[in-house]
Amino acid sequence: MSGKTPSLREELEIIEALKEFDTPTITNVVATYPGAPTCLNLYAPWECGWYTDQRLRVMYPELGRTCGFAVTCVYGLPDAAVKAGPVLGDILHAIDDSPKPVILLIKQDFPERIKGKVGLCGGNMATAFKSVGCVGIISDGPSRDVDEIRSLGVQYMLTGTPAGHGPMAVKAVNVPVEICGMDVCPGEIVHMDENGAVKFPRKHLREVLERCRTLSREEAKKMSMMASANDPDLIARYMKGQYQ
Repeated sequence: MSGKTPSLREELEIIEALKEFDTPTITNVVATYPGAPTCLNLYAPWECGWYTDQRLRVMYPELGRTCGFAVTCVYGLPDAAVKAGPVLGDILHAIDDSPKPVILLIKQDFPERIKGKVGLCGGNMATAFKSVGCVGIISDGPSRDVDEIRSLGVQYMLTGTPAGHGPMAVKAVNVPVEICGMDVCPGEIVHMDENGAVKFPRKHLREVLERCRTLSREEAKKMSMMASANDPDLIARYMKGQYQ
């Protein structure tokens, strides 16, 4: 694997190329199969928070795969004791300052009694985020305006879709967040599709792409061989990777 640090232009080309692969392929390369030649072993697969769980669902499967640089924020109830906290404009500036494209991760820090009915990010917010470089939004709670946002082409990953909300406030911008099992820091790479989302450090962009290409070739060969076989023992050997 190449050890040369890619330029920003090369990184953007790699991010675009990663959209050729589904998110499960990315997870396979990042950490799913420790010890496999194509696996980077970046995380302990079960014990670390590096991909999302079943609580999240993609609103627009037809938009396909999305990949970009993480920008994060936290929302919660307004606090009268906080006189000069962050505001929406700070999120917009964080997106604008980040390399593009951006995946915005919104942590919803609301009391359990209302968390299920917070229609946090609607059409106005999504339009504002897209205008400064956001191509995908992931939140560990619900949001609204699904029909309105569909035409923006911004991928939207949520836990549900309520119709309304009450007063809300930005609590933090560009801090580490946990989103439905995935721990994300600003600037990490996030890849998402209808299977969920996965993150990995930016410095591994080229390696992830190279290994995805290698793994995809190997998987295509293995599946072709299994599809043309009918001997259970032979198929089992193919599944173990014991083929020429």
